[in-house]
This record gives sequence, C-alpha cells and structure tokens, in this order.
Amino acid sequence: MNEETKFMLKRITFYTFIFTVVAWIIIPIIISTLYGFSIKEDYYNPEKILPTTFTVKYVKTLLITLGALEGIKNSVIVAVMTIAISFILGIPAGYAVAKFIFPGKDTIKLSIVALRMFPIPVMAIPLVILYIRLNLIDTLFGVALAHTAMALPFVVLITSSIFAGVSKELEEAAMVFGLTRLGSFFKITLPLALPGLAAAAMFTFVMSWNEVFVASILTLSQRTLPAQILSIMAGASGGAAPDYYKFAAAFIMILPAITFIFFARKYLVTMWGITLK
Repeated sequence: MNEETKFMLKRITFYTFIFTVVAWIIIPIIISTLYGFSIKEDYYNPEKILPTTFTVKYVKTLLITLGALEGIKNSVIVAVMTIAISFILGIPAGYAVAKFIFPGKDTIKLSIVALRMFPIPVMAIPLVILYIRLNLIDTLFGVALAHTAMALPFVVLITSSIFAGVSKELEEAAMVFGLTRLGSFFKITLPLALPGLAAAAMFTFVMSWNEVFVASILTLSQRTLPAQILSIMAGASGGAAPDYYKFAAAFIMILPAITFIFFARKYLVTMWGITLK
C-alpha cells in the first residue's frame, strides 16, 4: 500500500467519523422538529416516512394551555441565578487554584471532582427534608442552589484552567504600576479571561436547563421546563402522552438551548485557545 492510498484512507476515515458524529447530533433534532409539527394523521400513517402536512397545534397547546411557557420562564430564571451564584463562588476558587501554591492543593482539586461521584437520587430524601426546614421547597432560588451544587465543581475547574492561561507577568506588571492584586485581577486578568468565562457560563446554562430530577422533587408549582414537561407527559390520559406531543415537547426543550449555544459558540474556540497555551 503506497503513501497516497494510506493518506486517502485516513481522510475517508476522518470524514466518516465527522459525518457520524454530526449525524448523531443533527438527526434527532431534525426528527423532533418534523414530527413535533406534523399532524396526527401523518404521524400514524405507515406509508409516510416523513410528514408532509404541519401544524403548530401541539406546540401551542404545550406552551399556552399546559404551562410550558411558564416553565421556560422559570428555567431561564433558575439558569441565570445558577450562573450568578456559581461564578460568585467559582471564580475566586478557580483563581486561587490557578495562581497560588498552598498545602493540599492537589487534594482539593481531586475533592472537587469527587463531589460528582455521589448520585443525586441517593440524596433526594435528605435534600427534600433540608429544603422543607429551610423554607426553600418549591422555590426557584432553592432549585438554583441545587443546580449550583451540581455545576460548581466544573466551574471551578474550567475557570482555574482559564486563569492558568493568563500570563502572571501581566499581573505583576500591573502591580508594579500601582495596582493592588485585586485591582490587577479586575483590570487585567478578568478582561482577558472573559471569553473563557462566557464558555463556562454556557456550560452552566445548558446543565441547569436540562436538569430534571432535582427540579421535579423540589418543586410543585414553580417548575422548570424539564420538570413541567415531565409532569405533563406523566399526567396525560393513560399515563402516557401521544407520541406527537412528545416530539413537540422535545422541540420546545431543545430550541432555547440550541439558540443560546448558537450565539455563544465562538467563545468555545476562544476558551480552548486560552487553556491550551
């Protein structure tokens, strides 16, 4: 086998892999969109692979009649609060891990990752009891705190990698010219790290948006969109909603997250550029 043939095989393998990954992501989105807007007759017609007649009836019913629109509002509020709390706690911790040397640093980093070892369902009953005692049950702030506990380890690790990529010499030069360490952080380090922090915010948003278990057990009336959709699907006649409603719900779930990622996608490349320096 000559070099040209090997090169062509490598290219074919590479593009096949890329195509498979893209198809794995895109096809479910396309199917959810098509069948979420298809009419019932097209969906159950065995002679049609793809629907040809569309309607907004099912999406409109979920959004307005069944309360999914309120769930979207609650999800956005919870996600924004989760980002804010995670950054307030995670940015100082990430900066300390990246810039300072102290006893137990590696142990702390390992412990941060180890926090994700404990499955949330195991802690469900103690968590509900604690929230009842603290009067946080069925509140959006309570859900945001729970989501923060889930997202914070990743925020600390991501921000520490971002801050590690910011040159220490720039901070030292700023302090030579009269800035304090805090001043150099806000005027030098933080602006340079903003693209990466935006990527961390995107990760936190998507995690909070998609989380369903905690939101379901901690809320009853103030439900986020995934918990509201789960409640709607479980409460349907016979214990299961029709399939076309499920596809409509899937479309409602993925559209806001995809829109958010679309506008923030450029920061992902910037973040990897910073962390790989």
